[in-house]
Amino acid sequence: MSTTDPDALLGPADIRELAAALGVRPTKQRGQNFVIDANTVRRIVRTAQVRPDDVVVEVGPGLGSLTLALLEAADRVTAVEIDDVLAGALPATIAARMPQKKDRFALVHSDAMHVEELPGPPPTALVANLPYNVAVPVLLHMLDRFPSIERTLVMVQAEVADRLAAQPGNKVYGVPSVKANWYAEVKRAGAIGRNVFWPAPNVDSGLVSLVRRTEPVETTASKKEVFAVVDAAFAQRRKTLRAALSGWAGSPAAAEEALVKAGVSPQARGEALTVEEFARIAENKPGGEPAGAPRKTSSNEEGGA
Repeated sequence: MSTTDPDALLGPADIRELAAALGVRPTKQRGQNFVIDANTVRRIVRTAQVRPDDVVVEVGPGLGSLTLALLEAADRVTAVEIDDVLAGALPATIAARMPQKKDRFALVHSDAMHVEELPGPPPTALVANLPYNVAVPVLLHMLDRFPSIERTLVMVQAEVADRLAAQPGNKVYGVPSVKANWYAEVKRAGAIGRNVFWPAPNVDSGLVSLVRRTEPVETTASKKEVFAVVDAAFAQRRKTLRAALSGWAGSPAAAEEALVKAGVSPQARGEALTVEEFARIAENKPGGEPAGAPRKTSSNEEGGA
């Protein structure tokens, strides 16, 4: 139960007033669509299962709608904001509307893709309304750099939500699906209507829940090596893996050899494979070290997201 003032959260009039005072106009370039509905941000916090002891990191807080709702429920919130004006204004908004929590809030003025460390205790949860144009790379970067994040709930474009949560065999299963699954168990966690945003986007939004794997993928390959196979397989997703992985392996015959050793049909396509199967292929790359006993790689092991 929240003990904060029910009027502490931002409503439509508050958002517009704040934006006008700051001279802020939401930009498409940064994918800015501000949530103007207090019920929606509280629903996001509930769905994220934010606990009183959680240290939450939020990416793209904007004017602070979700930030305030997170502060109601969590122990601490660290917000990462790239926009100069929004970053400058957010601490004052927190101090004015939730003064009792201002010391539990930290701001990192940076591009989330370049954040390598955060102030305070390690984050236990990531909750964010991610800008649509950078949602997947930002999500993967944060999961990679901050292995302490156990639970994630992100709001993204519905189409991106479908891709992230897709299972093998689904027509939208692809690179985001596999890479997200390297780190976490992923599922759709609800839909968000367009009318809770200002300005209203011309696409629907969805919530995606990611719960960090308790047991990392068992493989002798590094994350970088596994992701190289994933990228190659989906770069030509209509082709069989024998053909799609020929560049990665050195030739179609070499690709076939790696696939057979991994127990994967050379005639299969990438959209049919689990992350574990991609890992087995990576272990059997021609010219690489022979595959040994599987080891549990850390899900924040070095390698590009």
